[in-house]
Order: sequence, then C-alpha cells, then structure tokens
Amino acid sequence: MDHHHQQQHHHHQYDGGENDYMPQEDDWDRDMLLDPAWEKQQRKTFTAWCNSHLRKAGTQIDNIEEDFRDGLKLMLLLEVISGERLAKPERGKMRVHKISNVNKALDFIASKGVKLVSIGAEEIVDGNAKMTLGMIWTIILRFAIQDISVEETSAKEGLLLWCQRKTAPYKNVNIQNFHISWKDGLGFCALIHRHRPELIDYGKLRKDDPMTNLNTAFDVAEKYLDIPKMLDAEDIVSTLRPDEKAIMTYVSCYYHAFSGKQKAETAANRICKVLAVNQENEQLMEDYEKLASDLLEWIRRTIPWLENRVPENTMQAMQQKLEDFRDYRRLHKPPKVQEKCQLEINFNTLQTKLRLSNRPAFMPSEGKMVSDISNAWGGLEGAEKGYEEWLLNEIRRLERLDHLAEKFRQKAAIHEAWTDGKEEMLQDKDFETATLSEIKALLKKHEAFESDLAAHQDRVEQIAAIAQELNELEYYDSPSVNARCQRICDQWDSLGVLTQKRSEALQRTEKLLETIDQLYLEFAKRAAPFNNWMEGAMEDLQDTFIVHTIEEIQGLSTAHEQFKATLPEADKERQAILGIHNEIAKIVQTYHVNMAGTNPYTTINPQEINAKWDKVRQLVPQRDQALVEEHARQQNNERLRRQFANQANVIGPWIQTKMEEIGRISIEMHGTLEDQLTHLRQYEKSIVNYKPKIDQLEGDHQLIQEALIFDNKHTNYTMEHIRVGWEQLLTTIARTINEIENQILTRDAKGISQDQMNEFRASFNHFDRKRTGMMDAEDFRACLISMGYNMGEAEFSRIMSIVDPNRLGLITFQAFIDFMSRETADTDTADQVMASFKVLAGDKNYILADELRRELPPDQAEYCIARMTPYSGPDTVPGALDYMSFSTALYGESDL
Repeated sequence: MDHHHQQQHHHHQYDGGENDYMPQEDDWDRDMLLDPAWEKQQRKTFTAWCNSHLRKAGTQIDNIEEDFRDGLKLMLLLEVISGERLAKPERGKMRVHKISNVNKALDFIASKGVKLVSIGAEEIVDGNAKMTLGMIWTIILRFAIQDISVEETSAKEGLLLWCQRKTAPYKNVNIQNFHISWKDGLGFCALIHRHRPELIDYGKLRKDDPMTNLNTAFDVAEKYLDIPKMLDAEDIVSTLRPDEKAIMTYVSCYYHAFSGKQKAETAANRICKVLAVNQENEQLMEDYEKLASDLLEWIRRTIPWLENRVPENTMQAMQQKLEDFRDYRRLHKPPKVQEKCQLEINFNTLQTKLRLSNRPAFMPSEGKMVSDISNAWGGLEGAEKGYEEWLLNEIRRLERLDHLAEKFRQKAAIHEAWTDGKEEMLQDKDFETATLSEIKALLKKHEAFESDLAAHQDRVEQIAAIAQELNELEYYDSPSVNARCQRICDQWDSLGVLTQKRSEALQRTEKLLETIDQLYLEFAKRAAPFNNWMEGAMEDLQDTFIVHTIEEIQGLSTAHEQFKATLPEADKERQAILGIHNEIAKIVQTYHVNMAGTNPYTTINPQEINAKWDKVRQLVPQRDQALVEEHARQQNNERLRRQFANQANVIGPWIQTKMEEIGRISIEMHGTLEDQLTHLRQYEKSIVNYKPKIDQLEGDHQLIQEALIFDNKHTNYTMEHIRVGWEQLLTTIARTINEIENQILTRDAKGISQDQMNEFRASFNHFDRKRTGMMDAEDFRACLISMGYNMGEAEFSRIMSIVDPNRLGLITFQAFIDFMSRETADTDTADQVMASFKVLAGDKNYILADELRRELPPDQAEYCIARMTPYSGPDTVPGALDYMSFSTALYGESDL
C-alpha cells in the first residue's frame, strides 16, 4: 500500500500539527494479511533496529513479540531513543504490572503527539505479533523518520528526497519508492559510496547481480558504519515487492549515520572557524602596528634629507644630488607607497572582518591611526616637491651657464670657420685676367657671397648677445669670451669694406669688357661676310673653266670685267673692319685690361683679311691672261669644225645614194641574173675608188679629237656614222653579189627558168610590204594563200620551220626561192626514200643486210648497214634492220 496515497486522503491531526504518519487500523490489518513474507521481513528488520538502540543500554531482544511483553525493555528502548526519563517501571511479574509498564510506554509515545489507533496494552502483553510490530513501526516513524527534513520536505517524503539527491550522480540508480527501487541493491551501495567512496569499489558492481550488491552494502554498513544487518538479501530478491516499512527503517539508519557524522563535523568546524577568525584578526592587528611603526620611522628619517637646500657649486655635484633623488623616487619610495597602500587595505580588511564576525572595531595605538600616517605622508610629499623644484632650478641655472658658454664656443667656431680665407678671397685680383663670361660668373658668385655675408650678420649679433649674457651671469671665463667676441666683430667690419671694394672693381671691369665685346661682335659681323666674299672671289678667279664655244668665253670675260668694277667698294669695307680692330687695341692700352684670349665670335683676324685681299689683287691679272688664251683656242676649234663638216656633208649623202641604187638593182631584175652581176661588179669598183675621200675625213676627225671637240653644229654626220655607212655599203655590195651568184646556182640546180625566177621575185617584192628585202610571217602567209595554198596552223608552222629555221620571224628571198623550187621541182623526201627501201625489201617493214648488199653499190650498202638500228616490230626475224627510222633520220639531221 502506498503511504503517500494514504496521507493524501486521511488528515488525522496530532498535537504537533504535522501530517499523520500512522495508517488506520483497517489499513494495517489489510497490510498484514496481504503477505506473510512482509511480516517475516518486518520482524527481522524491527528486531535489528530495536537492538541497535538497546545495545547502548547493554541489552537486547531476541523475539520481538515475547521480549516486550513485560514492558520493561519497551520503556528502556524509548528512554534510549528519546534521551528522556520515563516514569519508574513496576517491578512485579504479574500481568497487571506488565500492562501498567506497557501503558507507561504507550502514554510516553502519545505524549510525543502520536495517536495510537487500536493498539492496546493488553494485546502487547499477550504477545500479539501484529500489534507489537504496529507499535514498533509507530516508534520508528516518530523517532527515526518524522524529524527528517530535506528541502522543505519531511518525514517519508523527506527521506525519499534525500535518497534521490544523494544517488543522483549514479546513472544506474533511480529511487522512486521504498520497495522495488531497492531490489538490485545498487541504491544502498550508491548511498555508502557517495559518503564514503573508499569503502566500496562502485565501478565493479553490476545491476544484474543483486545478491552481491545487497550483501556488499549490508556487510560494509555493519562493519564500518555501525548499522546492523536489518534485511535479508534473499528475501528482497525473492519477494516481488519488498516490504516498504522494513526498507524505510533500514534506509533511515543510513540517513542518521551520515547526517549524524555531518553534525559532528559541523560542530568542530564552527569552533575552528571562530578560533581561526580570532587568530587571523590578532595577526592582522600585529602586522598593522609593525608596518605603521616602520613606515612612520622611514618618513621621519627621510624628511630632513629632502629639506636640505644647500646648493653645490659644480654641475656634477648637483647632478649627483638629482641622481640620488631619482633613485629615491625610483627605488626607495615605490615600496613605501606600496606599504602605505597595503596598510590602508589591511586596516579596512581587518575592520570589515571584525564587523562581519561581530567583534569590536580595532583601535591602533597612539599616533598610528591611518590619518596620522596620511598626514606624515603629506609632509613627506610636500618636502619632496619643493626639493625637486629647487634641484631642477639649480641645475637649470648651472645648465644655462654651461649651455650659453658652449653655445658661444660653437657659434664662434662656426663663424671663424666660415670667415677663414674670406679676406684673401676678397683681395684676389682674378678679375684682371678674366673674360667677359668669367666676369659675369664672378659677379654672380660675388652677389651670392654678399647675400651669404648678410645671412651671417645674425650670427655675429647672436655671438655678441651671448657674450653680454655671460657677463651679466658672471661666468667664470668671461675675459676670454670677451676677447674672442672683439676679434670676431673687428674681422666682420673688415670683411664688409673688402666686399664693397671687390664689388666696384668687378662692375668696372665688366663695363670695359662689355664695350670690347660689342666691338668684337661688330668686327665679327662685318669680317665674316667680307671674308666669305674674298674667299668666293678667290675661288671664282682660280676656277678652271671648260668652254666649248666663242659665246661661252665671251660671257666669262664680261662677268670678269663686272667683278673688277666692284673692287674699290670692297677695299673701303676692309678699311672699316680694320678700324674696329684698332679701336679695341686703343681701349686695351688705355685701361690696361688684360685681353685674355681672342675674339670669341670669329676666328678671322686682320692679318688674314690683308693676306686674302693681297691674294685677290694678285689673281685678277692672271685671270685676264687665261681668258685671252681660251678665246684664241675657241676660234681655232671653230675652224676645224667647219673643215670636217664641209666634207662629211658630201660623203654621207653619197653613201646613202649608193646603198639605195644597189637595193634597186637586186629588186628590179633588169635583164638576166648574169647582167645584174656585171652591173654590180662595176658598182663595187666605183665604191673602192672612193676610199681616199674617207681617209682624208679620218685625218680631219683626228685633229678634232686632239682638240677635244665633242660637238659640231655644222653637220649631223659624225665620223662614227660615216664609218658604219661605209662598212655597210661594202658589206651590202658583197652580199648582193653573193645572192645573185646563189640564185644562179639554184636556178641551174633546180632547172628554174629565168621567167620563173622573175615571177618569184615579183611575188616576193609584192608581199615585201615594208620594202626591207625580207618578208615577215604574216606577209609570207598572205603570199602562200595567193598562190593557192590552203593550210591550217600546224601545216603553216611546218612550212615556217623550213623557211625560217633560226626562228627569226623573217624570210629572205633565198629561203623563199628554196621553198618555192622545192614545191615545184621533183625533190626527194623522207617518205619517197622509205617507199624506195620498201620496194627493195619486197614489201616487208624491215630489210636484211644481204638484200642491201644485193641491190646497192658496196660503199652505200655498208653505209646503210652501219647506221640502221635492229628492227623490233612483232614480225621480226634475226638480222632484221629498221629502214623506216633510218629514212626519217636522213632528213632530220642537218648534215645529211
């Protein structure tokens, strides 16, 4: 039966006003009747529980329903549990005494606010087991369970919550009630392990081995925690649902064992804590007193040192003082600041601790209050502040003096270094030998120096001012400072004077050199064109001339006369240019300017001008002479030209006429070929007789060449023309005679009559349209067509290859005759020869050597046999010869 459930519905109140924990009678009965196993478990557990208390009074019970019957051990149990005395027990052995004692016990229980429902003394005295167990359970509930309180929850719920809290870290334990949650034994083990981990190796326990787990817990609890074995492991394992009251009773022992131990520890801790607080506070007070004394002593010692204001004379000694002060600041004071701070912290901490632990506040001894220390510290800071100010002011004063003296030395040294060599520089006479551009550079440099000088004025003033301040501050080395300052000022004035002088000298020199420069420039501007004119004149006067005519030489003479007319004007210009030069010389002499170098604008000098002028004067008459001589030469040349021209103009036309006459003879064909030949031979003779005239012309030509005459306007004939014409004439007459002779040969060989010959000639002349004595291809084609030839391109090309074997595109009369006579006469051809061989061969396509020897004369037979190739047709026989290719070859080869 679930007790929680009962408490929800039965609100039986008792004096304490707490929830009822006692079940009703009928509940109790029902519980008891349900399961005898429970009764067995309760009997064992309750007995063990009672003995665990009774042993403190040196006794125990063996049988729960027997040993409480006289009420004596029951009263003893209640006294042990409650720690109170009960009424004196009756010592009689009678039933009435026993009832009286049991009633005293029951009254005591009731006095603790427990309603005992249907439990009477008689049943106990009679040894009613069920009633006895019920009464013991009531005692257990009241004294072992009711006072349990965990997080606002009490009694049974409190005990359950305590179990849950303590076993929460154990994943395999889940306590929800006081029966089946405990069956695997891990709950008991977990409670022990949680409080005394060294007693159980919890990690080795297994959920599926409840006997081991339960026995482990019971043994350890008995041995180390003084909790008797109140349960039987086998009962728990074998019961479907172990008895709740038995389990609760046993678990409550765990609770009291562990929480009782906790109480003892807590009490000891409280005492220790109180003592520790007191000890700590006393230590803090002591520490405070010691720290305060030390700190005040240190302040007392330090202040006089900080108030000592006797100055030192040297910078070094003052620096040492400052160094000591810095050490104090950096090394000695910081720990004291730390101590003072620590002191205040300690004081505050101590007061807070005293207040929190309800102790009276701490009062330091006389003069060691926090405020006393603060005041003393304030005094220290004041002294320190004044001391540092004083130190720094002293150092600044000494520093200022040192600094000023150093500054004076530095500035003086820089100034002296700058002025070094400046006086020598200003007195330098370098400008006396300078050119104008150098003077301008010197002026620029001097201007730069002047502005540099002005810039240094400031420093001189600063040097004087510093010397003044050092005097006022009574610097120990003032005399040497003043002497040096005086030297610097005197030198400064001297530099000013020298600068002015140099400036004037430079400007004066610049003016003079500029004047000279102007004159130089003018000289250069006029001398250059004049010099060019003279050089041009010299060049022209010495110019070699090549003239070919009288007119040309006359032109040159006229130009020369015009040139001679300009000479007086040129001489005037020369005088003027030399005048400029003399002016320069005068200035140089007057002002003693050093003329370093020559005229920068020109390399021409007066000597050169005069020398060239003299040369021009000398060349003029030489030129006159040359022109006269050339004039005479040209007149002679003209005479030679005319002499040559007169002859050439006769010879040329004569050759021309002869050529034409020869041409006509060969074309017109007057009389027989023999008549023409006679006629031509007479011509040849008259031409040969003309030769002396040609030779005479060659002589005149020789003279012309020696005189280097290359042109002749009096004739169009050159000697070359005449020579070529003469050669042609001789060649033509010879060739024409040869042609006629050939025609006679042809005529006789082919048996051509004179009439046929005349006819050929007439045709040829007719188609020689250009009258050149030749026909071109087109003329020839027209000629053939007129004679009844009808031919295609191929045939015409074949004919052309016969008449024009050299492919010149021209056909001569001789070739024309050859062609015409071949066409008309009975001429042999390759085909005719082939046909003849075929006859000899008896119609075969080849011929045998024997057949040749039989039909032809011996030497000709052998000639054929030697040259014929073996025949290679399909019908061949041994020794067969190819007469066809032989025949073709006869006409193909030109030598055959």
